Formats: sequence, C-alpha cells, structure tokens
Amino acid sequence: MDGDGRTAPCDDGALLTIGAFARASRLSPKALRLYDELGLLPPAHVDPHSGYRHYAPAQLERARLVAWLRRLGMPLARIREVCELAPDAAALAVAAYWAQVEADTAARRDLAAFLVDQLERKNTAMTTPHTPLTMRCAALTDQGLVRPAHQDAAHAGPRLLAVADGYGPDGGRAAKAAIEALKGLEDQDLTSADLLGALEEAAHRAHRAPRAHRAGGDHRAAPAAEGTTGCTLTALLRSGTQLALLHVGDSRAYVLRDSGLLQITHDHSLVQSLIDEGRLTPEEAASHPQRAQLLRSLDGATEFAPDLQLVEARPGERYLLCTDGLTGVVPAETIQQVLTAADGPDQAVRELIRLAREAGAPDNVACVVAEMTGA
Repeated sequence: MDGDGRTAPCDDGALLTIGAFARASRLSPKALRLYDELGLLPPAHVDPHSGYRHYAPAQLERARLVAWLRRLGMPLARIREVCELAPDAAALAVAAYWAQVEADTAARRDLAAFLVDQLERKNTAMTTPHTPLTMRCAALTDQGLVRPAHQDAAHAGPRLLAVADGYGPDGGRAAKAAIEALKGLEDQDLTSADLLGALEEAAHRAHRAPRAHRAGGDHRAAPAAEGTTGCTLTALLRSGTQLALLHVGDSRAYVLRDSGLLQITHDHSLVQSLIDEGRLTPEEAASHPQRAQLLRSLDGATEFAPDLQLVEARPGERYLLCTDGLTGVVPAETIQQVLTAADGPDQAVRELIRLAREAGAPDNVACVVAEMTGA
C-alpha cells in the first residue's frame, strides 16, 4: 500500500509505490507529484486506469539529488538543469550556485550592517553633536562606443547629486529634463525635515512632464507609435549630515564606508524581480533578453512610485550614483577598488568611465562621485 493508501499492482514488483519511493528518497508524496508535473522526476509507470504512480529503484539516485539540492535552496528550474548534466558538469553547476549563494548572503549581510549602522546613527543623532560636513563631488557622462545617441545625464552640485538614464525616441531630453527639475533644489535652504518632501515633489514634476509635453503637441515630440519615452532617476539631496535618497528605475546609488561598498538602491527592473522571486540567477540576468525592461520609471504614463529614504552621512564616506552603462560592464569589486584608491571624486569618475570604455561601453554611461569631509 502506498502513501495514498492505494495498493500497488501485484504484477509490478520491480517498481516502488509512491509511498515506498517517498520513504526511500526522503521526499514526500506531495513533492513527488509536483516534480512529476514539472517534468523533474516523472514516475517510471502510471497505471492507465487508476493513475497510481510507480517508480523504478534506479530513480532513487536522481530523487536523492533533487532532495539535497532543494535543501540547498536551489530553485526547481535550476535543479532540472543540474539533473540533466553529466556528473562533472553537475558538480561545477552546484559549486557555481553555492558561490552565488555565498555572494548574495554577503551582500545581504552588508546591507544588514548598513541598516544597523543607519538606525544606530538615528538613535544617537539627538544626543551627539553633528560633525559639520563639506562635500566634494564630480560628475561625468560618456556616450559609449555603441549607442548612436547619448541619453544619460548627470549633475553634481553643492547640495544635489543626480543621474538619469533616458530611453525611447526622446530619452536624452527626458533625462536632462529630470535633472533640470531637481536643480532648483540647490538654491533652497532646506532643513532635514524638508528634504524628502522637496525631492519627491521635484521628481514628481519631472514624472508628469512627458505627459504634459505630449498633450501640448510639441512638434519635437516623437509619435507614440515610435515608442515610449522616459528615464530613470537616482538622486541625493543634502542638508548638513542628512542625505535624502530618491530612486526610480535601474540606475544605482552606492556608499563606500568602513564595511565596504554597499548598494543602497534596489533595481526596479523585470530581471531583478525575477531574481527576487528565485526564478532567475544574477548570472542569467546579465544576458536575459529583457534585462533592460523597467518596472518603474519617469514617463508620465505609469504610477509615480519612487523609493525614498534618509541616510546619515559621516566624514570619509564616498557616494557613487551611476547608470547601468557602468554597472553592466564594470564589476562591483573593481568599482570599490577605484573609489577606495582615487585621490578625489574627479579622478574617480574619470577612471570609472575609462574602465567602462575598456570593457566595450555598449551603453551610455553616467556617474557621480561625492566625498564627505569634515568642515
């Protein structure tokens, strides 16, 4: 009798019932049914009348491998790929998967350390006098070596840092307009309490601009049939030691501090959502055909939904804002080395652009680097 309470056919003694196979493989009958549906572990025989599943003893090795890989947390789609490989290739695939798990764990550990640090800073902010800060910064963009037009924009000023990555037939102008919408904040004497609201409102104006522009019938606007126009936007606005961060799209913001280089934004892209759901690995995302598809942007047509947060800055920290033309070709480890070794922001942005071009620069590139120093 199997795990469903059903009796196995007497003439099929060489096969195991689903219950016996479940006990031998340490997989539940429910899991075996799922793996059958996914084509991962189909039974050797299914009774055409009763639908009872039976498994061959030779399938136990594959079943145990599936069980072990599930204990590692490997996604089912990737387990199916590993199971189809020869032993040597499967071993390499498992090693590569675990290396990525360790890298992802390290990244989450760094993010947790960043969040702990930020919360501790907020806790001591009211009792510890702030160290006055000055900010040295530089911005640089490059068309790259492949794209026929330059659609990235960047700004580095006394209070505002921003990058934007345009897309569509009028993406270059959309990116520049987004930056221009924020530049007025340079002249406003904002307190830390006003930072996020002022930054969000300025970005909201930039978000509405493409829709108003199309409604106005400007002769320079591209027809809708030619494609949607919009841009990403990542910006930092400073007041004293407080930094307001606004982020929409897949451009990024990083901070270099004692704990290393930390990414403090989360990509609003299709591939990132698939990674978050465990349906795609970071390696697969790099070559995914829809890796450029955004889930959020400034385009006047979709909901305005930026990520917003306050960051407490300290002397010695360096901040990087960049478009995916940099992060798509220059590894994070190399970026950290550049930010650590550079004499200042100007040298850092030049070196980062140079490395992107050395890597082929298939996309436009924009980056801003800022260094916090004690006044």
